[in-house]
Amino acid sequence: MAARGKPISLGDYWQLRAPERRLLLWSLLIALLGYLMLLGAGPKDGLDLQLSALIPFLVYLGAFLSAHLLMVLARFRGDQLLLPLAALLSAIGLIAQSRTGVFASPSPGLEKLILVPLGVALMLSIAIAGRTGRYHLAARATWLWAGLSLLLIALVLVTGQRYRGAVYGLGFITPTELLKLTMVLFTAAFINRHLKPLSRWPGLLPPLRALWPLLLVWGLLLAMLLLQRDLGLVLILGLTLLAVLAAGTRHPGYLLYGLTLAGAAGAALISLFTHGQRRIDVWLNPFSDPTGAGWQVLQGLSGMYAGGLWGEGFSEARPRYTPIAESDLIYAVWAEELGFVGSLLLLLLFAVLMARLLTLAARARTPFGLMAATGVATVLSVQTLLNIGGVTKALPLTGITLPLISHGGSSLLTVFASLGLVFAISDGEPVKSRAKTSPPQPKTARSSRAKPTGKRSS
Repeated sequence: MAARGKPISLGDYWQLRAPERRLLLWSLLIALLGYLMLLGAGPKDGLDLQLSALIPFLVYLGAFLSAHLLMVLARFRGDQLLLPLAALLSAIGLIAQSRTGVFASPSPGLEKLILVPLGVALMLSIAIAGRTGRYHLAARATWLWAGLSLLLIALVLVTGQRYRGAVYGLGFITPTELLKLTMVLFTAAFINRHLKPLSRWPGLLPPLRALWPLLLVWGLLLAMLLLQRDLGLVLILGLTLLAVLAAGTRHPGYLLYGLTLAGAAGAALISLFTHGQRRIDVWLNPFSDPTGAGWQVLQGLSGMYAGGLWGEGFSEARPRYTPIAESDLIYAVWAEELGFVGSLLLLLLFAVLMARLLTLAARARTPFGLMAATGVATVLSVQTLLNIGGVTKALPLTGITLPLISHGGSSLLTVFASLGLVFAISDGEPVKSRAKTSPPQPKTARSSRAKPTGKRSS
């Protein structure tokens, strides 16, 4: 590094981000080997091997290499593990989606090819714009995030279309995915503004006088999501609210009361909504309707069973028999291809990502940064557990996508935007605030005395 007091050169930043570069190159190498194995299985499936088949991987490669170079040029000092993890998980998603036929056409749609580069660009833009503590500007827009969230879900309810029991936006997009970020920002900003009163409980009950505006916004939002029948998103956001409250105030009462109320509300909702009852029935006994409601669950379980310990391989598995494989059941496709071992490695990658997000949250220099990063980590953790739990029949199937793996533009862009926020939080505070030193102290009479000569005065 440059000497103290001298500006840090671009070469110094190149050396500073060397660990990220090494991990990223290893991730890209693993991605290349996996994609080449995927292409090698094409002729056995009756597909001609063409150079155009490399386009999705080359687009992916260019996106992540460009992201690293731009971080160096922007003199970004944030975390160096998030980008390699995002690259490796995105590569697994690229390979799994290719096996489901997302890129099977001779000229795949532009919207399918640009999703990853667009997501990486969004992540990088948020990270650089919010670095050196500027992410804290988002805390000033507390009610903007609340209004945007309520307006978004209201527009979906008014202009959306119902399909398979849920309400989607125009073109079957899911703009409500953005709520996973906007509601995290609103909650973190609100608690940050009222941190002291929210942290002090007058007795056994929480401080309702300070808490009621937050509960009002959340109540309206969750009620509209229930009208949309998006029970999975209700569960994700509800648990995120509790996690952010507990992390910001450090009062265990929010978790205790919140989980108790959530359990009671969940039981009531299941009894009131036939949509939820059907999901529970299918979860408990999918063989009661094996060609109807239980078909998706049973096909996913069948694919994972066929994968065994080591998987059937890219040329032997038949992921096209798994319904909605590119989004809801993408984990079953991966398990069929690479077996229990490959599935375990994927779970370990997600565990490392979640642990890293929580570590960066704990290192945040402001309460808002702590709560925002905790919210992002909670959203991604619960989303991952719901998807994998639903596919493996450990939980009811909710239709939630697997972060960075499943095909879906709204979900993918929201995940990348959320990672960009954590990137910005990891960059910390401005350099000037770190470099501040105490002003020189004036010399005192004691310090200005002459040194003793060692002779005793008479």
